[in-house]
Amino acid sequence: MLSQLLNFFYPNSCISCGRVLYSGENFFCLHCYYSFPETRYHEFKKSPLSLLFLGRVSVENIGTFLFYKKGNIVQRVLHHLKYKGMKELGEFLGAIYGAQLIKEKKWQNVDVILPVPLHRKKEKKRGYNQSEWIAKGLSCSMKVPYNKELLIRSEFTETQTKKNRFHRWQNVKEVFQLTNREALKNKHVLICDDVLTTGATLEAAIQQLVSVQNIKISVVALASAQ
Repeated sequence: MLSQLLNFFYPNSCISCGRVLYSGENFFCLHCYYSFPETRYHEFKKSPLSLLFLGRVSVENIGTFLFYKKGNIVQRVLHHLKYKGMKELGEFLGAIYGAQLIKEKKWQNVDVILPVPLHRKKEKKRGYNQSEWIAKGLSCSMKVPYNKELLIRSEFTETQTKKNRFHRWQNVKEVFQLTNREALKNKHVLICDDVLTTGATLEAAIQQLVSVQNIKISVVALASAQ
């Protein structure tokens, strides 16, 4: 009753269209939820996103949940997730995507989920790492543990926004470190991030992982460009 009373005076609204949410709706009204521009890349035998890493690093599977472009619902979602303090939104969407991933056989043998880390200074300023909250959601649906300690960001870097692929790579190529290689031996690791654009950040993280004995690496993100 208290919850209903609070919703009456301070109604939750849809992140996308601003409509008041009804009981059972979370973050989005049903109309906006069912209009999500899903990529379905996780179902492809060979994802088009694999071209981003071709000839650079070896990746088992690549998937993204949604397409984003300027002005669409996904851009607003990413903005709320990263800059409006809505960390629970990452967990919510991660859980939805994880439920889709686990239906496909090639995603069923993942051993551990690693969120792409933020530098401690940036995480302290923002208050959280959005990729970690996505990993929480994935972990819940896929019944796979996530670990935020095994892969760390040891150097502070500038934002990647508005940089081309070469400059993105120069910006992040040596910023990641592994804290325990033994823990990842013979494991299928799933790296997750909020958005996949040029792939430079994920490639830099993967470069650290490929030196681990008998490791398999897959990649997911909430969104990629349309």
